[in-house]
Amino acid sequence: MNSLYDPAVALAFFKSAGSPEKYPQGANIFRENEKARSILLQRDKMYYVFDGEVSLVAKKKAIASVKKGEVFGELAPLTHAPRTAGAVAKTACRVIALDDREFRAALLRRPAFALMLMSVMVARLRHTIVSLHAEGKLSVSGAWKEAAVFDKRQLADLVQGLANDPPLYFDRGAVIIKEGSTGVRMYTVLEGRVEVTIEGSKVERIGPGGVFGEAALLDQATRLASVQAETDCALQPIGRTAFLELVKVSPAFAQKMLANLAQRLRLLAARLN
Repeated sequence: MNSLYDPAVALAFFKSAGSPEKYPQGANIFRENEKARSILLQRDKMYYVFDGEVSLVAKKKAIASVKKGEVFGELAPLTHAPRTAGAVAKTACRVIALDDREFRAALLRRPAFALMLMSVMVARLRHTIVSLHAEGKLSVSGAWKEAAVFDKRQLADLVQGLANDPPLYFDRGAVIIKEGSTGVRMYTVLEGRVEVTIEGSKVERIGPGGVFGEAALLDQATRLASVQAETDCALQPIGRTAFLELVKVSPAFAQKMLANLAQRLRLLAARLN
């Protein structure tokens, strides 16, 4: 976890909508590639370790250990995609599980938790990028599917009165942000398309409704990637103060940002396996 993460806040969040469940040592909490079979009978869940320890396992190999006070398994309920790893009780343990509906209910009561969870995912994103770079797996062939996080009307409603900056326009080929620079804004693409590169390797293309640049606002570290205008484009900038306020006052905004980060992390983590 990172310095922004507070186990007590996380516990209060999970207990607001769930209760501890016991697992004996060696029990499977969920399996790699597992997907909820029925939206009515079984829903994907995220977990908080109430006590004990949990191992995350991919291709029968332990890849991480989750200890008391930490969260895990958040990608599946946020992306509704198969699990990228399994979870096994390393010791006898108790965990608190929230499915997507319970998570939304807790978020309405405690929206600030979204910032903590985003910071956790950004830390994991940075670690995954370092690992991919070390293994020479950063480059992707072809284009990623472009995920529209917001539509224009929804975005206008969300940022009204908070994001005071007017849209910015960039010509094709213009550099919008540079890897390693200080981040003071995130951006939503209103029109056109941008290309994201890390260490010179193309990793993503983002079109209308997509977002980028939020990671540096969360951990106030340097930019993860460079972004260049692939076509002429229009962007809505959102400063850090407005971003933090939007997360706190709008659970819908927070959940969409979480889902966007989760999707990026899931796609990158899958390439490590």
